[in-house]
Amino acid sequence: MNLQLRPFRIGDEAALRAVFYSSVHALACRHYSPAQLAVWAPRRYDPAQWRALIHAHQPFVAELDGAIAGYADVQASGHIGHFFVAGAYGGRGVGKALMAHLHQQAASRGIGQLFSDVSLAAELFFRKSGFAVQARQQLAVQGQILANARMRKALPALPA
Repeated sequence: MNLQLRPFRIGDEAALRAVFYSSVHALACRHYSPAQLAVWAPRRYDPAQWRALIHAHQPFVAELDGAIAGYADVQASGHIGHFFVAGAYGGRGVGKALMAHLHQQAASRGIGQLFSDVSLAAELFFRKSGFAVQARQQLAVQGQILANARMRKALPALPA
């Protein structure tokens, strides 16, 4: 198994959309109804809007044996906006590698906390990574209610 992490590159957008779609529909399906999944990650999407979102987030990309298997970002505030592993790669260390990389990035940038709105499917993984639930949330999307949790982790202070 050859797992490599790298910064997002122009041209990754469609592959990252495929990871997002696969992650939602293959890994979150035990926690959300088909109708909820369909509004969270619809099959049809606006490529220009997706491209703008990915360019704004500037994620890190995980490649396993040369295939894009997941991606995640961390913003200057410590917010993790996207954290997705493709369904076929769940449980193979991709998420752990991405989370470790986000922690390294946060440390190098002097970020004191990480936080994210985490799906019910990802909550256990985030708990195992040291995050705690700050609040339970319900997001209305096209008539569907999607439950998630705002999770946070304080990071160790860097030596002065």
